[in-house]
Order: sequence, then structure tokens, then C-alpha cells
Amino acid sequence: MSEKTEGFDAIADVMKKQYPDQKGLYYGTLLPFRLGGNDPLDGVEIWKSEKGMPHWHYVTYGFTELYDKESDDPQVSGYGFELTFRLKRGNEEEPPVWPVNLLQNLARYVFSSGNVFGSGHHLDCNGPVALEEDTLLTALAFRVDPELGEMDTPNGHMVFLQAAAITRDELDAMVCWNVDKALKEMEKYIPLCITVLDRPSLMENPAFYKAWETGVEADGSSTGFLYVEKGEVRLEDGRGTLTLGAICTKNLPLMLRARIGKGRELFIQSRDAAFSFRPGSQSGIEKDGELYQLTLTEQALSELCALLQPHAGSWQLTSMPLTLRLEPTEILDSDGKVTEVIN
Repeated sequence: MSEKTEGFDAIADVMKKQYPDQKGLYYGTLLPFRLGGNDPLDGVEIWKSEKGMPHWHYVTYGFTELYDKESDDPQVSGYGFELTFRLKRGNEEEPPVWPVNLLQNLARYVFSSGNVFGSGHHLDCNGPVALEEDTLLTALAFRVDPELGEMDTPNGHMVFLQAAAITRDELDAMVCWNVDKALKEMEKYIPLCITVLDRPSLMENPAFYKAWETGVEADGSSTGFLYVEKGEVRLEDGRGTLTLGAICTKNLPLMLRARIGKGRELFIQSRDAAFSFRPGSQSGIEKDGELYQLTLTEQALSELCALLQPHAGSWQLTSMPLTLRLEPTEILDSDGKVTEVIN
């Protein structure tokens, strides 16, 4: 009995309707993950688009159930999404292959961890999205692809999720505000949030920066979780010590103001510990199981943010029983070489 291809065909039909006058270029995997291969995706299809600006439109096949229905959830197909990626097109006749490798790497992360992407999510790539290119784009932000949207397939519902490449400071800015709203603002300057490898950061654009600043002030941050490399809280004799890597000072003050300042909690996860900040009328430190909770009044929030400057040292807060310790941080390049030390 032959294997059903209803899930695969549903995606292919959407793409044929989107690009009726051309045939997509399909990069198939010789031996898929499900048959013991190294590449999780069955393939990536690429189309030429003229919308916004000439670009290549990449679409994955493999996060959803392409063949027989295997998962227990009849409402959702596989992980519930396929990824898309849009890359500015130059004079090249064939699409660059590196986005295919990028999408396969994202699939390896999802398949191995079980963590899925969704609209409003973000990912720090810890290096350029295109390793052989000179680019400032080192992170991804995810949203529903504005042209493809979502649909029901015979194997369940799915969303076409666009991965938009962004700079590190754009990532920091989006985390302090709202990814979906920031991408909508970005679209005013970059149609369809197409990846343009040689572009500067939009944080250098006064109009975009002003919109971001206004958005943070009005909305606060929709991100309630922040990962830091170095971070822990100790409590002894009623006094706490908050230890952070000095690199945290680049975005933690903004996050604290955008969360605690708006009456919302912020959870911090590091390599070794987890703790949270929350707003309150009386500052203090409590331990709930393994989680330390630091309650900040407006005065404590203001004092802590003022001390979070990019240098190492130790300071005692006057507004609450807390000592802040900032430890030197080494910033590495893609080859693991130290390019900067914050001390």
C-alpha cells in the first residue's frame, strides 16, 4: 500500500496558487530524518517573488505531517507550522543554498529539543545568519507569513511561519517591546521583512527608533522570560546578593523597566540558576522552592537600573537589602576569539 502524500500536496497546492506561472526549485533530502538520515526536513522549495522587492521565497516541507497521520492530536499537523524565509534577490540565476542549511539547522533544534516556534518568538543565532557573508544579521524573529497565512490540511491545522533575519540590537529592542508589533513597524522600511544581508540596523533609523521608544513606553514588554549566561541570587541573614555578567547591562535595565515598570513579572534563567523580579509596594527577597523572587518598588527598580552599567564591580542598594555584583564578561566572535571584555 502506497504512502499518502496529502499533507505534502496541501503545501504544494498553496505554493502553486501563490506562484501559478512558475515551477518551484525543490531541494529534497536524500534520506529524511524519519528514515535515519541527518536532515530533519524532507525538503525546501524555493520560488522567485517580485513582491516588495525581487527576492527568493523559501518554504519548508517537514515540520508538519506530510504523509500519514501519526501524532495523537487530530487538530494539529505535526509541529503545527512550516517555516518560510525571504532573501533579497540579486543578479544570480540560482537561489543561494545557505538558507536551506539554515532552515535544516532550525529543524534540528526543533526535532531534538521538542521546542517549537510561534509568531512573536525570537532566536539569537550567536553569529551571522549567513556564515560566509559580511552581515550584521545575527538573529531571527518569527511571524505568520503575510502572504501564506495558515490553513487546514487532511492531517490537521498548520501555520506558515516566516523567519525574518534581524540584527542583535534589533533583537534586544524587540524583546523589550513586542516582536509582532516591531516587525510590522519594520515592514514600513523593509517590505515583507525580506532579509537584506548588507542593510544597517533599523535602530539607526530615527523614525523606527522613535516608534520603538513610543511602543515600549505605551505597551511595556510582552516578553516575560530572559536568558542570561551568568546570573544567580544568594540570600544570607536576610540580605541578598544578585550576581550577573556585565553584558546583562546592555538590555536588562530596559527589560526591567518594560516589565516591572508596567506591573509585570520578569523571569530570568541562567546556566546555573533561575530567579524572578516582580513589582510590589514593599521591596524584598523571598525563596519559593528553588526560585528566588526579588520584589521591586518603584524606588528599588530605579536604583537597580541606574546601577546596571557596563562595568564590573559591587554595589549595595539603599532601597532594599540587596548587593549587586557585576562580573567581567568576555565577548567572543564566531571563531571563539575574545573581541571585547566588559570589566
